Amino acid sequence: MKHLLGFFCAAVLVIGGTASAQLPAKVGETPVPSLAPIVKKAAPAVVNIATRGTVREQRPRNPLLEDPFFRRFFDAPEFAPRERQFQSAGSGVIVDAKNGYIITNAHVIENADEITVTLLDDRQLKAKIVGRDKPSDIAVLQVEAKNLVQMPLADSSKAEVGDFVLAIGNPFALSHTVTSGIISALGRTERFSTNPESYQDFIQTDAPINPGNSGGALVNLSGELVGINTAIFSGTGGNIGIGFAIPSNMVKAVMTHLIQYGEVKRGMLGVQLANQFTPEIAESLGLDSARGALVSQVIENSAAEKAGIKAGDVITSINGNPIANAADLRNAIGLLRIGEKVELGLMRDGKPRRVTAVIGERDSTGAAGAAEIHPALEGASLTNAEDGRGVLVENVAEGSPAARNGLRPNDVILAIGRVRVQNVQQLRAALRNTNAFAITIRRGNATLVFPIG
Repeated sequence: MKHLLGFFCAAVLVIGGTASAQLPAKVGETPVPSLAPIVKKAAPAVVNIATRGTVREQRPRNPLLEDPFFRRFFDAPEFAPRERQFQSAGSGVIVDAKNGYIITNAHVIENADEITVTLLDDRQLKAKIVGRDKPSDIAVLQVEAKNLVQMPLADSSKAEVGDFVLAIGNPFALSHTVTSGIISALGRTERFSTNPESYQDFIQTDAPINPGNSGGALVNLSGELVGINTAIFSGTGGNIGIGFAIPSNMVKAVMTHLIQYGEVKRGMLGVQLANQFTPEIAESLGLDSARGALVSQVIENSAAEKAGIKAGDVITSINGNPIANAADLRNAIGLLRIGEKVELGLMRDGKPRRVTAVIGERDSTGAAGAAEIHPALEGASLTNAEDGRGVLVENVAEGSPAARNGLRPNDVILAIGRVRVQNVQQLRAALRNTNAFAITIRRGNATLVFPIG
């Protein structure tokens, strides 16, 4: 306790000394730079978000207790999921003062039953969810209040490595904390690419970001929102100078969908992309570099097939913008509207080609984002089975929830509980508002039933 009191006394002395010894306005004839004007402009648009809710925890599994014959013989009890109350905190940014729209991360409000927003002037407001999109980790909230301050959105395509930025948020519940740094890198997806259904194109920054900063603002020196702080790379859970933010252009595109529809209605090109595209593979295809997205499969009757795209093509641009890899293409297509025409540049047999595709509806080809259907299926690529009798699992990402729950490539989902499913649409309906369920699959010549949840 003595050491602790000494620490606080020292802190008070330091703070007091700093307050009394103000920096001069100039050093010689040179003004002393300060970020205070930017903070004063941007900080009122950043809010603290507190949530309350309930989560269901699955009790540890015991293979014997999962056997119905064992339970019946020994009169063993059923182990239902346990409910637990939780509280959490994060950050958000007011982007539309007139309508009270606030941007935050989808994971900040996950399982929330009650959301309270606290402004810089200490007003506390109840917020409702307008929409959320887990694949991009973006959510839109709405509050009713007067005299709100909004933050303008920057054009994140103009951001450059080396630009100075500020991170404003509520780390460790310390409201409206400001840190500074630079943009360290652009287009980061490597650390977060295990989920094929996610849409990621992160700005990397060394501006310190910590737990509670999620959903807060990454601000440029014009006081504009250049990104939404989302994640950190850390072995300890604290800041080590590697933070990630969702670019404002992606935020704007997703926000428009959420406000208009309550969800993101993603279009679909209709291609499966190779997980690996190495210089060796590129050389075997007669290409000079491995930049682009290698098409491994074209879905029948899809926009890609109608445009003339073939397996083995390497898509190198979309609407004139270069495509670096599969994640780049997935992000670009995922933000386009259904029915939108796009010009694709591609390489085939070592020669450049151009084709025009009309983005199709995701369900029109039977393919779907498994994470949007149910979190337990996240990481699986699903499509209608060719015989019209179930849902085919095309791919399963290693280490994903789908893999951990026992799904394998080429499984065919036949039923959820006692409800037969013949296509993706029926699977989506069967899993709506469902936490734990039994799934029936066909694997080769065998039919398997196992619990999930």
